[in-house]
Amino acid sequence: MTLTAPAEPVTPPRTTPARRLRDRLSPYAYVAPFFTLFVAFGLFPLLYTAFVSLYRVELQTPGDMEWRGLGNYTALLGDEFFWTALGNTFTIGVLSTVPQLVMALGLAHLLNYKLRARTFLRTAMLLPYATSVAAATLVFAQLFGRDFGLFNYVLGLVGIGPIDWQNGTLASQIAVSTIVIWRWTGYNALIYLAGMQSIPSELYEAAEMDGASRWRQFLHITLPGLRPTILFTVVVSTIGATQLFGEPLLFEGSMSGGISHQYQTLGLYLYEQGWGFFHLGRAAAIAWVMFLLILVLVGANALVARRRNRKEAGR
Repeated sequence: MTLTAPAEPVTPPRTTPARRLRDRLSPYAYVAPFFTLFVAFGLFPLLYTAFVSLYRVELQTPGDMEWRGLGNYTALLGDEFFWTALGNTFTIGVLSTVPQLVMALGLAHLLNYKLRARTFLRTAMLLPYATSVAAATLVFAQLFGRDFGLFNYVLGLVGIGPIDWQNGTLASQIAVSTIVIWRWTGYNALIYLAGMQSIPSELYEAAEMDGASRWRQFLHITLPGLRPTILFTVVVSTIGATQLFGEPLLFEGSMSGGISHQYQTLGLYLYEQGWGFFHLGRAAAIAWVMFLLILVLVGANALVARRRNRKEAGR
């Protein structure tokens, strides 16, 4: 008969205060690089822009600052070109965002079915988005040429006279909106396609068994299932339309957005004030007006979506 001594209980090693402190601080160390970059390149420029907007600052003498308070903001309210740029931003935003999202939704609905070469078509959707803004705008500027442009040539085949796309108010805004639509439709279509593929297929099977057509399936299954995705694309497109800069700048190569400022957006107006007229203080005020405008528009979209969700939840 063999007797064995009972095993001694294993006591966990004692943690020193330094180790406990390291364990507490290590999660913050992992996220510190992100917040460091955010403060340096996000928060600080935002706050410094708000600070500069309260002064008269010229690009030639950035160290010579004169206190103006809200003078830069009140000067904007009395500037007719500011209101023209604001109206142009709204018009171009509507002309580019609404057709863009509608076309993206239709393309995503088609790509959601089993088609041949689906992978190729989905990849081709991203080609306009991957194209340089400068290259795309310069090509479209040639296509919208008054005398030798392809669009006027096609219109002439059906008996419509040449349109001055760069000098006409509505025509130039439609031309700039067309460039935006061409670049971003495929991108939004792939976002909608990802949202459609997340909808359970059992819903479509049950609807098909009940005799619902594809159009009714789209209205009563696809659209409700895509509501969060549609809200996301509307918010992102609204922000992009408010900050639109590259397309109107390169369309004619003018900071004024045409002879009569007919397609000058807020982003182009900011660039003209800061780097055309060298008024950095006023440019900073425009930047903050754009920031506040984006907050209002995004908040309005979120409020409309929340009220709609509450109505549907109460049914």
